[in-house]
Amino acid sequence: MFPTIDVGATTVSALSLLLLLVTFGARGGSGQQGEMNDYLKREHSLIRPYQGSGMTIPYWDFIGSTFVTNSYVRLTPDLQSKSGAIWNQMPCTSINWEVHISFKVHGKGKDLFGDGMAIWYAKDRLQTGPVFGSRDPFQGLAIILDTYSNHNGPHNHQHPYISAMVNNGSLTYDHDRDGTHTQLAGCEAKFRNVDYDTMIAIRYENDVLTVSTDLENQNTWKQCFQVTGVKLPTGYHFGVSATTGDLSDNHDLTAIKFYELEAPPLLSEDRSQILPSAASFEAPREHKSDPKSSGAASNIKIFFLILLAMLIVVVLVVVGIMFYQKHQENARKRFY
Repeated sequence: MFPTIDVGATTVSALSLLLLLVTFGARGGSGQQGEMNDYLKREHSLIRPYQGSGMTIPYWDFIGSTFVTNSYVRLTPDLQSKSGAIWNQMPCTSINWEVHISFKVHGKGKDLFGDGMAIWYAKDRLQTGPVFGSRDPFQGLAIILDTYSNHNGPHNHQHPYISAMVNNGSLTYDHDRDGTHTQLAGCEAKFRNVDYDTMIAIRYENDVLTVSTDLENQNTWKQCFQVTGVKLPTGYHFGVSATTGDLSDNHDLTAIKFYELEAPPLLSEDRSQILPSAASFEAPREHKSDPKSSGAASNIKIFFLILLAMLIVVVLVVVGIMFYQKHQENARKRFY
């Protein structure tokens, strides 16, 4: 028999209080990686075992080089010029939400690897394109996990790098500048070639976008960045895509868990009719070379400079021989 506590005329059992406390704890925030089971929505989640009947996955479609195993969904193998994606079939009707994604990026390359992957909340699904395997321009939110080690354009960070981009369909992702002129925010994130699954949490609540990571297998979130003034419509789809080019990696997913958060009170506008927007973009940054990529680029430049110098020497030698032969021929004619 559990003891009781008298509260006025009402008697509440200690067991009931304990159950209330446990329930309240289960509904806590995302500072820790609690499961928040009351909010988990299976139709937007990808949880093992993945397969339904045959090679299908309930609520999900996949395209390109993507294939499914018992342990992971591989978007691309560690091979050149591959592209794959997986997209949720169900549109998201939640105004506030949080997504936890468990993934692993790994490959043979030590200094040169790429290209990367992107997590999408977008209007159009199952469309391939140049933005890490998906279409450009797009309409919605992209969380980009860029691993391309042979850097492009203006940046002052090393890779891998996580950034966010919101697009209403009028912007394009500029690979030559690593998307720095359209990103909302970003952070360096060393998630490649570790022995465990890495995790990223994307929380969208009351027009605030927060991206956090667990890259050290510590079961705690570390904030990557937070951006206010982000407006996203309802009715878009979640997806994850990846691509390789001249450089490559395995891009694997092990789980996607979607949690519905409480909607804000007295929201008057119809969120299904708005366009994606952000109050501000991060200022474009000056170029700062990464030591690894700079070293590789310098070696390539030195090689071509040496090759050019050798060609010039060969041309000068050939011209000199021809001039000498012509001079000798003219000298013999004058002698006779």
